[in-house]
Amino acid sequence: MDLTALFKMTYGLYVVSAEADGKKAGCIINTATQVTAEPPRMTVAVHKDNVTTGVIQKAGAFTVTALDMTADMPYIGNFGFRSSADYDKFEKYGCAESAVGSPYSPEHVCAVFACKLIDTVDVGTHYLFVGEVVDAQKLSDEEPLTYAYYHSTLKGKTPPKASSYQA
Repeated sequence: MDLTALFKMTYGLYVVSAEADGKKAGCIINTATQVTAEPPRMTVAVHKDNVTTGVIQKAGAFTVTALDMTADMPYIGNFGFRSSADYDKFEKYGCAESAVGSPYSPEHVCAVFACKLIDTVDVGTHYLFVGEVVDAQKLSDEEPLTYAYYHSTLKGKTPPKASSYQA
């Protein structure tokens, strides 16, 4: 089997975030998808070992921001290559609060989606969180950042906890 065929799947880059018991957490993901229009629902895949996973479960809600083409590697590294366990990822780039009480950074973001957690599916190394979108806002007219652009132009790497990681 040629698993590199999966590289032909299209993805974006997103930050998924939540807050529970005073703990803010967020991480970069490439797997966020609208799954229904009425009611509006989306799914995100988050590695089981991420701090963000536990915070989403405790909060019962999450927020997804779609990164735009202005996002650079320092911004992506801030949310993608550090742990929320011992670092405030929102301090450097500003912090707003979504309609579900989740923190998010509005910088380098073209849209934000506030979701109430309605289901969790165990898919092996990751949980697939299903959320009902209770609020959505377009924050800019910038184009969304694709995962292909992240790899080809920004020369970004796929970390081991990414849903598309291959050793």
